[in-house]
Amino acid sequence: MALTTTSTGRPLRFSDALERLGSHGGERMCLGEIIEAFGERAFGAVMLLFAIVNMLPWPPGGTTLTGAPLLFLSAELAWGRETLWLPHWLGRASVSRATFRTLSGRLMRLIRFSEGLTRPRLYFLTGRLGQGLIGLACLILSAILVLPVFGGNLLPAIAMGFFSLGIMQRDGVAVLLGWVVTGVTVAVLVFAWRLVVAGFQMGGDWFARVF
Repeated sequence: MALTTTSTGRPLRFSDALERLGSHGGERMCLGEIIEAFGERAFGAVMLLFAIVNMLPWPPGGTTLTGAPLLFLSAELAWGRETLWLPHWLGRASVSRATFRTLSGRLMRLIRFSEGLTRPRLYFLTGRLGQGLIGLACLILSAILVLPVFGGNLLPAIAMGFFSLGIMQRDGVAVLLGWVVTGVTVAVLVFAWRLVVAGFQMGGDWFARVF
């Protein structure tokens, strides 16, 4: 029996699949194992895992590593691939299964709560065109995510979390929430950029007056 399916062949809930993955196998779990386990749900499942990881508080530069795989995933989704593919070296990236159990255990309440709110609806938002647009949005969000900006990981990661849930659960409402948070992310980024530019202009004016 596959780790992420029931005895009747139906797919397990994401939370149940995570618990089963954490309790089966050797001491370390590689990314390729997760992709193989989730099968056709791999895009949403793996993206959600990395989105959750990137929601955690990281020091500046930390999300450069944890967000990089999302660039691959987003590009493939935007390209229209039906199955997830990762470079061999990335597929071999592994984490201690005990660490995986600890991390997923801490987030399990939030994951189960999210699952309880999602269900298949507004299918056109998760169709082929919808997923392509999601892929493009996630590609931009991933690029923002890998920038070494303190606190700059939260909004992009939340948006990608909603998109991932929408893809995995075929829930268009979750996708809509992802688009809303994406819009907020872009607005915050533009506002921050304008503040930086204004700061440099003020500094330049002060320097010119003094010297």
